[in-house]
Amino acid sequence: MEQTDYKTEELIQSRKAKKFNLWLGMIGMFMMFAALSSGFIVYTASGVDKGIKTILPSLFMYSTVVIVLSSLTVHLAYQATKQEKVAKQRLFLLLTIALGILFFVLQLQAWSVFVGRDIHFINTNASQSFIYIFTGLHLAHIIAGLIVLVRCFLGTLKPIPFPDNQFRMNLATIFWHFLDLLWIYIYVFLLLNQ
Repeated sequence: MEQTDYKTEELIQSRKAKKFNLWLGMIGMFMMFAALSSGFIVYTASGVDKGIKTILPSLFMYSTVVIVLSSLTVHLAYQATKQEKVAKQRLFLLLTIALGILFFVLQLQAWSVFVGRDIHFINTNASQSFIYIFTGLHLAHIIAGLIVLVRCFLGTLKPIPFPDNQFRMNLATIFWHFLDLLWIYIYVFLLLNQ
């Protein structure tokens, strides 16, 4: 009996540590983007690129709609998980993964719009380079989020205990919502500073 209590307590502590690490990681990511935002503001305030405006492609707006929809589908996947409806969880996870991939593709297409306008990562206008940095770093985190979602989906294909499935989905949902909010922040920030 004591052995079981010890294992249960160890599992609870392990889950708390994983959730704490997730929150620490998200705070670190937010601080990185806040520092980039500050750097962008200081650079553009210096007036070096005064008069050079970068119009954001409309694909960024479509990306925003897609990632907000994906936040809804990941929430529905988590709700299905809590109700132990694995088939619905799988469906909503697949929808979230598909929307995440669509977001990624739309972002790459937005980059091709910039290239078509002769706006490259390396150029004399560093404020334009910042756009690539913001979106590129966010895309790197989207890849990480997609890996987490795929892992959750694969977990539904084999019999794993309900508490493990629910905990895994909880962390994935928190992280994906964070990526959604982070993109909205980036998009609004870039809109206000174009």
